[in-house]
Amino acid sequence: MGWRVPPRDVAGRRPGFLMDFQDRAGNKGAGLASASEAARDRRERLRRLAMETIDVSKDPYILRNHLGSLECRLCLTMHANEGSYLAHTQGKKHQTNLQRRAAMDARSNDVHGQKAATALLAPAPEMPKKTFVKIGRPGYKITKIREPSTPDKGGRVGLLFEVHLPEIKDGVVPLHRFMSSFEQRKEAPNRAWQYLLPRN
Repeated sequence: MGWRVPPRDVAGRRPGFLMDFQDRAGNKGAGLASASEAARDRRERLRRLAMETIDVSKDPYILRNHLGSLECRLCLTMHANEGSYLAHTQGKKHQTNLQRRAAMDARSNDVHGQKAATALLAPAPEMPKKTFVKIGRPGYKITKIREPSTPDKGGRVGLLFEVHLPEIKDGVVPLHRFMSSFEQRKEAPNRAWQYLLPRN
């Protein structure tokens, strides 16, 4: 079995024999692209395609921050350049968020539309607003007191609360008062109980 040599073409070359460029300077053959090169090429193609179809200046979700990078306000993602942002807009996360936003807008428009339709059918009677007098917080003063019979520091210590209520008239007795179980002397003190004392 011998070598089969292809016939010469019009220019006198034999197409079956190729020159060997393996050991020459600058040999970069057309080998398979690595995964990173393929990804870079794909991103570049997507960027060029998106630049032709999408005007970045009219995109409502793009925001350029003070560092010069871009943010997608819909997805809260950061991008170094417009190409990265445009590739993101074609991606699954951005598209899913766009669909979610459209559904939310449709729901809110539907609710507002129903409110508008009911408002046109039967106007609701206008109810007067309830107004309350704001009394605010009363002034108060807290003083630490000591039992006067014992001048040394071993005596009993207490707190004196003075509340300033200017609208209360002198000589008026309240209709009831609350008493803790520690103030009364008829039963054993119990933290779980308070007593309501009506006026006699």
